[in-house]
Amino acid sequence: MREKVFIAGHRGMVGSALVRRLAREPVEIVTATREQLDLTDPAQTQKFFAARNITQVYLAAAKVGGIHANNTWPADFILDNLRIQNGVIAGAHAARVRKLLFLGSSCIYPRDAEQPIAEASLLDGHLEVTNEPYAVAKIAGIKLCESVNRQYGTDFRSVMPTNLYGPGDNFDRESSHVLPSLLRKFHEAVQSGSPVVDVWGTGTPRREFMHVDDLADACVHVMAVPKDWFDAVVPPQRSHINVGTGEDISIQGLAQLIADVTGFSGSIRFDDSKPDGTPRKLLDIHLLRSLGWSPHIALPDGIRSTFNWFATTNGAYRGR
Repeated sequence: MREKVFIAGHRGMVGSALVRRLAREPVEIVTATREQLDLTDPAQTQKFFAARNITQVYLAAAKVGGIHANNTWPADFILDNLRIQNGVIAGAHAARVRKLLFLGSSCIYPRDAEQPIAEASLLDGHLEVTNEPYAVAKIAGIKLCESVNRQYGTDFRSVMPTNLYGPGDNFDRESSHVLPSLLRKFHEAVQSGSPVVDVWGTGTPRREFMHVDDLADACVHVMAVPKDWFDAVVPPQRSHINVGTGEDISIQGLAQLIADVTGFSGSIRFDDSKPDGTPRKLLDIHLLRSLGWSPHIALPDGIRSTFNWFATTNGAYRGR
């Protein structure tokens, strides 16, 4: 039987990457715009599932943002994400959807987790305060999938991506993550002839970055792993899987790499009055590798292709 696959959040960076990747598979892709389906409305979501014979769901819809956005709108981040997750997971279960993949975030882990961070670190310490509401929502999504599986025997899986970037990213000044924010800053500095680019924090925190097309490929792979193999490798009450590259870079190193890609030759100035966030966040991806998948896109190549997309489409000004 041909799979009928619903991608929730298909217009976002992750969702659009999933559309590109699944277009290479023999499946029927189902999408719905925000105007057609409000995922924060559980009645609408349940009605949507009931009217379609969907067999798989990729839950990529979410409210996302960087440190500034999370600090400014914490209630929105926890409420909107809980509403989306609860509605889609409950609606999929009610419609007897065969498989679901919930996409979370590496911010679910404790701020001071041992590095690299293994899946077993979940709920083992205090969260980073700057994104705690968002992280709590994502943890709830993992546990909801696990609980539905335990109670009803469904096959709902969860992946926790590291920091993502790529085509379709958000380059807005107020709500973007660090990599697209820096791409925009350095690009504008080159255009204006500015001799200095200011970067938040000390530059010492280390981050792991993954191209969104690698994530999409990993998601399709995880969904395709046979259930008996998946169940033999992944514990039922710690069922989330880290998805990353296994390598990290300092913010200072990232800024220099982006300066090189954009052609900026001025000075980089770090503003230590601004928050650094988590000191280091590198994922342990042994579990993912044991399921037969490894990353393919190197960071310099990924940043270069993302910058080319950005410069070509003027994508930096999305959401201005």
